[in-house]
Amino acid sequence: MKAGNIYSFKGSLISLALVTLVLFATLMWTWERNPIIAMTLRSAQEWYHFPSGLYSSQGYRWILRSLWISPIESVGTSTMEKGVEKSVTPSTENRTKIELGTEVVAAVNSIPAESPKIQYNENVTPPPRSKGTPTLEKVVEKSITPPTTENRTNIQLDTEVVAAVDYMPAESPKTQYDLNVTASSRSKVCNYAKGKWVADSRRPLYSGFSCKQWLSSMWACRMTQRPDFSFEGYRWQPENCDMQEFDRSAFLRKMQDKTIAFIGDSLGRQQFQSLMCMVTGGEQSPEVQNVGWEYGLVKPRGAIRPDGWAYRFPMTNTTILYYWSASLSDLQPLNISDKLTNVAMHLDRPPAFMSRFLHRFDVLVLNTGHHWNRGKLTANRWIMHVNGKPNEDKKIEEMANAKNLTIYSIVRWLDLQLVSHPRLKAFFRTISPRHFFNGDWNTGGSCDNTIPLTNGSEVMQEGSNDKTIEGALKGTKIKILDITALSQLRDEAHMSRYTIRGTLNTSDCLHWCLPGIPDTWNELLLAQI
Repeated sequence: MKAGNIYSFKGSLISLALVTLVLFATLMWTWERNPIIAMTLRSAQEWYHFPSGLYSSQGYRWILRSLWISPIESVGTSTMEKGVEKSVTPSTENRTKIELGTEVVAAVNSIPAESPKIQYNENVTPPPRSKGTPTLEKVVEKSITPPTTENRTNIQLDTEVVAAVDYMPAESPKTQYDLNVTASSRSKVCNYAKGKWVADSRRPLYSGFSCKQWLSSMWACRMTQRPDFSFEGYRWQPENCDMQEFDRSAFLRKMQDKTIAFIGDSLGRQQFQSLMCMVTGGEQSPEVQNVGWEYGLVKPRGAIRPDGWAYRFPMTNTTILYYWSASLSDLQPLNISDKLTNVAMHLDRPPAFMSRFLHRFDVLVLNTGHHWNRGKLTANRWIMHVNGKPNEDKKIEEMANAKNLTIYSIVRWLDLQLVSHPRLKAFFRTISPRHFFNGDWNTGGSCDNTIPLTNGSEVMQEGSNDKTIEGALKGTKIKILDITALSQLRDEAHMSRYTIRGTLNTSDCLHWCLPGIPDTWNELLLAQI
C-alpha cells in the first residue's frame, strides 16, 4: 500500500516535470517566432537595471543562462563602441540575437563611471549634433548586415528603439540659423583690452569729495579748480565679456582672508588709492586698520612718506597694500651711514620687499615704466648693477635695454616662484600712456582738452601696445593687465594744470584724476581674479 502511494507520487512528479518541459519548449518556440513577445520581454529587462553586486548571485546567473540572456554589464564598463562591436557579429542562434538587443540598449542607457577629470571634460558643451538624423541608428545600420530575414526583423526592432532614444527632429532653416549664430557667439573669446568706452550715468563709483581718507589731495580733481568733470561719466565695455558691475561687498567676500598687493611706481599708487576708494565707497571707514607695520611700511625719521601703505578690512580679513618700487629692481645703498650715498640698482634682482613677503600675497599687481630715463636715475643716484657688480656692458647701459633686462628678469623669477605659491595670482600691468601735447613735461607740454573721446571710443587691435610686457609674459603663468590702448583714448582725464593750490603754468599729463581711469584698471583686474 505504501509502495503504491510512493509510485503514484513519483508518477505525479514525472507528469508535472513533462508538462513544465512542454510549456517551456512552447514558450521558447513562440518567443523565437514572435518578435512582439521578444520585444516585450527585452523591454522589461531594459526597465530594470540591477546593481552590479547582484551578478555575483549564482541563482541570478543560472536564470540568465537558462533564458539565454547575457546580463547587462555593470555601470562603469559599458561603452558605445563596445555595444557596436558586439552587435556587428550576428549569429543565427537566439542567444546572439537577444544579446544584440540588450548590448545596444545598455550602451545607450548606462552611465559610465568616469574619473573627475573626464567628468569635467564631459560637462563642457559638446559640439552640435546634426539635426534630423538618429545618430546611433546610422552607425548600427551601417555596421550590420542581416544574414537572414529572421535576424533582420530583430535588428530592425533594435534600431527603432535606439532611434527613439537618440532621435533629434530636424529644425526649420530659421531655427538652425539662430542656433548657429548662438554657437558662434559663444565661441568668441573675451578680450578685456578690446572694446569701447560707453556713457554711464551711474559713474563715478565714489565721490572725489568724500574719499579724503585714502585719496591724495593732489589727485582729487574735485578738490581743484577744474571746471569740467564729464570724463567721470564713462565705463569700459570689453569685447565679448560679461563684466559685472563692481560691488564692494561682493569684492570683500571674494577676497576674504586674502591680501592684494600693488608694487610699482606712482601710477601703481594711484591704482591702489582707487581700489581703497572703490571698496569703501569713498566713505570714512574708521574700522579699517592700518597694518603697515606688519610689512615694515612705516615712515623713517626725516622721510616725507613711508615706502608704502597696508590696510585691513577686519570683517573679512582682507588686506590691500602698496609698495613703492618705481623700477622693480632691487635697490641697496652702497653706504648705509651716508644719506647721500649712491644706490646699487640691481637690474637682475627683484625688490627685497617682494622676495620677503611674497608668501603672504594672494594677488600681486606689478608695474613700471616712467622712471626709466637718465634724469630719474641721476636724481636718485641709482647705479646699474648686474650679477652683483657695477654694469660695464655699454649695451645694457642704454635705458631701453636696462628696462627690458629688469622686466624679463623679474618675470622669470616670479614665474619660477609661482610653482611653490600655487594660490598666488600674479599680474603685470602695461604702461600707462602720457598725453603731453606741444612739448614734454619740462618743456611746456599740456593736455587741456576737456571733451571726452575726441580720438575715438573703441579699441579693435590685437595685441598690446606695450610690446615689452607682452613679450616678457609669453609662456609664463603671469597674466597681463593690458590697459595701455584703452587709456590712450582718454587724454581729457589727466590732472592737467589744475591743483588744489590753483592753476599752474605746467601740466601733469601723466597722472590721472580720481575718480577716473585707474578705477577701470581695477575693474578689469577684479574681473580676472
